[in-house]
This record gives sequence, C-alpha cells and structure tokens, in this order.
Amino acid sequence: MFYRRKVILALFQLFDGQLEKIRLQKLLFLFSQCQLKAEYDFIPYKYGCYSYSANADLTTMVKKGMLTETESSFSSNEKTDYLKGLKASDKKSLLEIKALYGKMNSNALMKHTYINYPFFAINSVKANAILTKEELEKVYSYKPKTTKTILFTIGYEGISLEEYLNRLLKNNVKILVDVRNNPQSMKYGFSKNQLVKYCESIGIKYVHFPEVGIQSEQRQQLNAQVDYDKLFEAYKKENLEKTKSTQTVILNLLKEHKRIALTCFEANICQCHRKYLAESIESLPGFEYEIKHI
Repeated sequence: MFYRRKVILALFQLFDGQLEKIRLQKLLFLFSQCQLKAEYDFIPYKYGCYSYSANADLTTMVKKGMLTETESSFSSNEKTDYLKGLKASDKKSLLEIKALYGKMNSNALMKHTYINYPFFAINSVKANAILTKEELEKVYSYKPKTTKTILFTIGYEGISLEEYLNRLLKNNVKILVDVRNNPQSMKYGFSKNQLVKYCESIGIKYVHFPEVGIQSEQRQQLNAQVDYDKLFEAYKKENLEKTKSTQTVILNLLKEHKRIALTCFEANICQCHRKYLAESIESLPGFEYEIKHI
C-alpha cells in the first residue's frame, strides 16, 4: 500500500474511524504543513484547501472496501494499527494535529485555515460568511491581479496536479492550451478528460491543439540533448511551417484573454517542443508580448 494512504488511515484511526469530508481535507492539509515533503499538495477550492490526489486515494480505498463513503463523510473499515507503522516524525505530527485541532468542527477548521493560509481561501464560497472584513481583505490580497499580456509555457513533469494548478492560478492564467499530440498520461490528473475537469473547477478554460504536437513514435530514443535538438529541428521544418493557422488561433486567444499557457510534459523547456512553438508564435505579425516559462 502507498505510504500516503497509510497516513490517511492512521488519521481515521486517531479520529475514531470517521471524519466529515471537509474536516478530513483540512486535517490532511494541516498535517502536510508539518512535513518537509508533503504527502499531498492542495489547491484553493470552493471550501478552501483541497487535494484532488487525496480524494482519488480515498475513492480507491472505498472501492477496495477499506473505507465507506456517505455524501458528507468517510469511515474506516480497517482494524490494522496504521499509526504504529508511520515514520516517527509523521506519527508525532499526527498526534499533535489531534491534540491541537481534534475538537474543531468543519467550520472552525475552515476558519482556522483561511486565517492562517489565506491563499487557499481565494476561491472559497464560505469566506464571506466566516471571516471578518480585515480577514477577507487579507484573502483578497492573495488573489492574482496582474493583467499584463504574457504567453506562458508549463510542463507537468515532476510536480503534482495541485502544484501544477497552483502555478496556473498564481500566474492568473485564463486559458490552458494543451499542445500534446496525444493528451493521455500515466500521471494522475493529466489525461485530457481529467485536466479539462480540474482546470474548469478553478475557472481556467482548457483547449487542445493536437496538430502542433509531436507524435509519440517520433519521441523514441531521446537519450541526450543532441537527440532532442535533432528532433526539434525536424519539428520546426515539418510541423511549425505547416501549422501557422493554428498558431494564429493561439495568438488570437492570447490577445483576447491576455494570459494563456502552452502545456506539455517536460519540465526542462529545452527538451520540449512548446519552446519552439512559443518562439514560432512570437514571430507572427502582431506579437508584441512576453514569453515566460513557469
């Protein structure tokens, strides 16, 4: 079993086997703040800090019969002592979470996290009801406000879905432009249907232009930078020259929405075709904006 799921089950163990969904997310978030490398990352969602990845693990454990789910809560069916099997530092942190927050209900935990971690309240539908005017102003100060027109590029290699979405949010990206030829991924959250859903849930529109991507069979045997350079030279000649109309569509999206991001897999921009696509769009008539890799 994944270690992160053992953490969740240990949390249930400390809370008598049952937790409301909102309360569970807030307790997991507070636990994550105690870890040097968090088991789960979180995004600002409609009730504050929320982890899609944790929810996916919870759903899997329900399917396996380890948990039972109702509309508002989860309960554990496990008898194993998962707390005993955790790292000493994580066990200590979970016990501290129980001592500090064990008596707080969902609303109290929401308010606590909103006040102490205001970025995660920027999309909350509850903030107006539970925060003071001063506390709300602090939350609003974390909302990205810049509207300068920028063409961003972003890769999802090596980061979680939540970290990826937070980068988009913090840069006030309005449109995510998927430039993969095949928008399927073994990595949770990044196949097309998933990414559409998760982007739209935080107010970012998703569009896909497979014609400006590189086919999977062309990406074999990429062992060194020289192999990538050879691939991209062919891409510039064989693809970018033929897809000017699509590039113009992307440029028009940029002009209309001001902040859009080209996305593909690779973290290293020098090993991804989105760099050369961005440069090709930059060369089109009417482009007078900044390109930024995030």
